[in-house]
Amino acid sequence: MRAEQVTGPVAYHAEGPVWSDRWGGLRWVDMLAGDVLSLAEDGTVRRRHVGGVAAALRPRRGGGAVIAVERGFTLEGADGTLTPLQPVWSDAGVRMNEGGCDPDGRFWCGSMAYDQRPGAAALYRLDPDGTVRAVLAGVTVSNGLDWSPDGSLAYYDDTATHRIDVFDYDRDAGLTGRRPFVQMPDDGNPDGLTVDAEGGVWVALYGSGVVHRYTPAGVLDDVVEVPTAQVTACTFGGPRLDQLFVTTSREGLAPGDDPFAGSLFRTDVGIAGLPVREFGD
Repeated sequence: MRAEQVTGPVAYHAEGPVWSDRWGGLRWVDMLAGDVLSLAEDGTVRRRHVGGVAAALRPRRGGGAVIAVERGFTLEGADGTLTPLQPVWSDAGVRMNEGGCDPDGRFWCGSMAYDQRPGAAALYRLDPDGTVRAVLAGVTVSNGLDWSPDGSLAYYDDTATHRIDVFDYDRDAGLTGRRPFVQMPDDGNPDGLTVDAEGGVWVALYGSGVVHRYTPAGVLDDVVEVPTAQVTACTFGGPRLDQLFVTTSREGLAPGDDPFAGSLFRTDVGIAGLPVREFGD
């Protein structure tokens, strides 16, 4: 399959696409600009600044969104009001990067050092009562995170490991039993990922210009080609959740290089995704 271009290069470093009917469609982030982008029905893109960094977001059950910002979280109310929570850490050399909600309505988001120094990052969990817990330490580039259709498994990648891992998930125990799901070669850089209704795992491979689908057994069975190398993340959207949206990045490119980088792409994949899991406050 080959993805088609939906927008021009509207972002410097696009990430974290999420489809929600509460929002009327797709939102994603221009991460290092600190902006949340929205795709209108006529194809235009709206932009809202939420902080120095906008890393990831999910809808809230009561309306609005939970947004991971540079060193913590911000809550967007149903009326659009932004309420920053207390920073989770003080180190200006580390920022939030990617996350998602578990089946019990808690928002998990991981970090990375700006210089990508090994082991400087962690995975955190924000509960609806505002409590934040560090749940996984020694991470380098915390990236894709999503749950299986029945919620019993969580798929996760620390890009620097060149591997997608799978955990068992339980509300009380959290993530346990970490084990490799897919091992990639040293030039394979798994980035954002999403899980479809059949349990297949779709992962953007940064620097490779492709999105891979792996079966629940970890077997590669589909490839989406994107006409720019720096693919960052993917999600399902559209009225039937059967369109795969893919974000891309211009980070590190010289002006004029790669005219497609930073654009949003889409393809019909013939498989439905899962409705987005919401933050349960």
